[in-house]
Amino acid sequence: MAADGFAALKQAHDYLLSTVRGIPQDGWGNATPCSEWTVRQVLNHARLDQQGLVMQITGVQPAQDPFEPADAVSADPVGELELVLRDASAAWTSGQDADSVPTPMGPMPAHLGAAAAALDAALHAWDIARATGQDLPLTDELAEALEEIAGNLVDFVRDSFGKYAPAVPTATTAGAAERLLAFTGRDPNWAPAA
Repeated sequence: MAADGFAALKQAHDYLLSTVRGIPQDGWGNATPCSEWTVRQVLNHARLDQQGLVMQITGVQPAQDPFEPADAVSADPVGELELVLRDASAAWTSGQDADSVPTPMGPMPAHLGAAAAALDAALHAWDIARATGQDLPLTDELAEALEEIAGNLVDFVRDSFGKYAPAVPTATTAGAAERLLAFTGRDPNWAPAA
């Protein structure tokens, strides 16, 4: 049975908001598992990705290229993120009764688009949590809900656009969260340098 993309999106958005709310004042410039980006840049990328994934539904393009995120934040980064996530969620929900909605990856049912957006939000929430020392792990429950969309999307994006690092080997006993992180090119044991 396919996972509920809308439920996964709500969980992933809540996870992302929780991690951003928990960024310590001195944590915004920290290194992240996305080796070229600071916490500020990962947040901006995550926010812009949520906008970019629905831009063909909303008609509104992100203000910047999600893959060239600024290393700065607004005066209210949490409020800005809340608005973006609300609007993105509404865009996916608006298409739930249609056969498909337009996305940058081509037309797809809205629940699959929502799952793709959930995957992006959850991964970057984990990146931020790890980079800022927050005890907010990616749960196995959410990871399991994202396995199918990751299996359909990650290799395509990796091969076509080079946007995911190569998969990281994991133990056969790894849980769903560890497997998902590794599959998307993240070291599940990543920690900031001392």
